[in-house]
Amino acid sequence: MNGLVDLADPGLYATGEAHMVFHALRDSDPVHWQPPAGDRPGFWSVTRYADVDRVLSDYEAFTSERGTLLNLLGRPDPAAGRQLAATDPPRHDRMRAPVQQALNARAVDRHMSAVDAAVDAVLEPVRASAGSVVDLVEVFRLLPLAAVGPLLGVPESDRARLAELAAMCAAEDDPDIQLPGGVAATLQRGHRELFAYFADLVRQRLRRPGDDLLSVLATMRFEGAPLPVGAVIANAYSLLLGAAVTLPCVPAAVLAQVARTGAFRAWAERPDLLDSGVEEALRFATPGMHFVRHARRPVRLGNHYIDSGQPVVAWLTAANRDPAVFHDPDGFRPGRRPNRHLAFGSGRHYCVGSHVARRTLRLLFGRFLAEVADLDLAGPPVRVHSVFLAGFKHVPVVVRLRGGLA
Repeated sequence: MNGLVDLADPGLYATGEAHMVFHALRDSDPVHWQPPAGDRPGFWSVTRYADVDRVLSDYEAFTSERGTLLNLLGRPDPAAGRQLAATDPPRHDRMRAPVQQALNARAVDRHMSAVDAAVDAVLEPVRASAGSVVDLVEVFRLLPLAAVGPLLGVPESDRARLAELAAMCAAEDDPDIQLPGGVAATLQRGHRELFAYFADLVRQRLRRPGDDLLSVLATMRFEGAPLPVGAVIANAYSLLLGAAVTLPCVPAAVLAQVARTGAFRAWAERPDLLDSGVEEALRFATPGMHFVRHARRPVRLGNHYIDSGQPVVAWLTAANRDPAVFHDPDGFRPGRRPNRHLAFGSGRHYCVGSHVARRTLRLLFGRFLAEVADLDLAGPPVRVHSVFLAGFKHVPVVVRLRGGLA
């Protein structure tokens, strides 16, 4: 492709043509150099499963501490060394251990009744609109806060605003989300308000700790001292943003696909495929499209040498449709096994909130498939303009409920 396609252009992902580009790159240029543009430095892109897996898991060759997203390229990451996603082992491993414990199955179980009730409330507009048009993106907008709100102890009254702020941080290029001041102003507002919000919550937890994750982070000791407040805030923000990326995007993308292809009814009639269907939904949607690493030293990758310090973009969304690993990679196959997708990353930085995301998606899809007999698209789905978020901003459908309801 010789650099003619700009992989950092959010417009590419709004058209739905990105997967055609990634298919071509995997075949002809799997370790691809993207030339500099304006004040943005050049970067390498990897699109094959094996290369993406290596870049994400080989922390001795590739560091996370110089920025993990394309929108930070060329600038130092202020979260480096404080946020799990932007910290390398062995410090990362010591920081992760208590967070992982706070998010293990037993700990999450304490909050699942609240999550279950919140998921049920999220689906109420679907029930109310049976037979008429409903936008699934609007339905799923508060799903991230339904999942992590109880875990972080976020009051229900604050969740709608937090969802708006998370969208500013994940899809700052989209014209329907972007503020009048542009990308920089949108990111600044989203980051500033989210960090200020969590700073207030952390101060509350320091005075009156509870059993939520924010209390665990605020009161934990790390390397012989309390975890700095800035690190607590950065990790709470990271968990919220991860949920904001994964939870609304996955069901919207998958239900748009099965409505378009007429495959919803077949999946709904197979409750035994719920768990494998959730994994396939994560693979098919791959809501966080990329992560960035920087080479610690000269590294050979494919037929190229990456110089020390050069950025490498690992395209998870391309790896998860690599035909060398996944048969019929562009199709949604709820019974797919095995399914070693990379939607949650790989190696030591495997998403710490993956268990929560899977549990929440299982609740959502389980209830949706049990209550909905079929659904049809009521108009073309509209994708988000974003180089990171593989999401939709409109998925209009008509729902037919079971039991003879419209």
